[in-house]
Amino acid sequence: MTEWTEVCRVEELPPGAYRVVDVDGAEVAVFNVDGEVLAIEDVCTHDGAQLTGGSVEGAEIVCPRHGARFCLRTGAALTPPAYEDTAVLPVRIADGRIWVRDDRWD
Repeated sequence: MTEWTEVCRVEELPPGAYRVVDVDGAEVAVFNVDGEVLAIEDVCTHDGAQLTGGSVEGAEIVCPRHGARFCLRTGAALTPPAYEDTAVLPVRIADGRIWVRDDRWD
């Protein structure tokens, strides 16, 4: 099973903020959406570009390149030109720290 990767201390990720971390070779974006911590692979499935840098509207992120929208809770591709979902990663908060894990291949 894949190990948990530490992202940061809880207070270092206030509402509206995000961090990008490497988790087993994948770039993962971790967001604080109104106190809910969510993690997705930082890749637009339309063209492989980073999603971070795009606007976050509620629990959706808009790809900065072509405007595709993804749900931060489910990874679902919500609008063209993206039709494939991006991966969602489990998050845990323990001892005042945020952790993520890539368990897609477990």
